[in-house]
Amino acid sequence: MYRTNRVFTILLLVVLTLSAAGSLAAEASGVVNINTADSEQLSLLPRVGPTVAQRIVDFRQENGRFQTPEDLMLVRGIGEKTFELIKPHITLEGQTSLKDKVRPPRDSSQDEEQ
Repeated sequence: MYRTNRVFTILLLVVLTLSAAGSLAAEASGVVNINTADSEQLSLLPRVGPTVAQRIVDFRQENGRFQTPEDLMLVRGIGEKTFELIKPHITLEGQTSLKDKVRPPRDSSQDEEQ
């Protein structure tokens, strides 16, 4: 009986730990509404610093709302590679929910060359 309780307790702790980790991952993820975000919020996107973020805001003020996510590539400083990193973290509607800077994954091909 003692062993059964111990196994059950360990399993319960594992399940709680995994569910907590999942909720932390959900909190760490999020999106930036490129039609309403300010430059500080836009700077949370991978490879977007203050200068490019301000260009996004200026572009939006001059040209109106982005109609498609791909329209972001019309902003100087956002090419195809950067857009592919940004795409999972942007939306055209709803609230900005991204709270922390997204760091792009390391390019393993560079590690192999060195």
